[in-house]
Amino acid sequence: MIWLLRHGETDYNREPIRVQGHTDVPLNEHGREQARAVAASLAARARPTALYCSHLARARETAEIIGAALGLEPRIDERLAESNRGAWEGRLWTEIAQDDPRGYAAWLAAGEDFRFPGGESLREQSDRVAAALADIARGDGRALVACHGGSIRVALCRARSRGLDAFHDWDVPNGTLIEL
Repeated sequence: MIWLLRHGETDYNREPIRVQGHTDVPLNEHGREQARAVAASLAARARPTALYCSHLARARETAEIIGAALGLEPRIDERLAESNRGAWEGRLWTEIAQDDPRGYAAWLAAGEDFRFPGGESLREQSDRVAAALADIARGDGRALVACHGGSIRVALCRARSRGLDAFHDWDVPNGTLIEL
């Protein structure tokens, strides 16, 4: 069994929302509270036996908080990272919609062929996340994976056989735990 957890909140996740991608943004205090709440919830029910996370600070810190509470050491796997969002990283989504309406419309349509300007395609992200999850699934026990909204969405697109055209069908707020 694998649970996917979107990292806790960062200042980039607050309104207006700023594109994070590979930008290494730490959790804010609310994000740390979210991680502690997830740890308490998992301690009270089915505890994971393994803990994995992306190398990015927001996912790593989320995993470290949970790991400390549950007695698990996070294992870092860079393949679980958010997509490299290239030239859009650090920009507000509202700015991108205004400055690059065609690119923003393509993002809203998502799909197999979408590529962030100067960054990664959703297909590339999907392939690397799927490879990481396949390796994790070969392990024994119940694994918790602290990662990112985009990483969770590409995993759900594969698991539900709907393809990357369904990328925007899921809302994955910070601190959301999803059983894969």
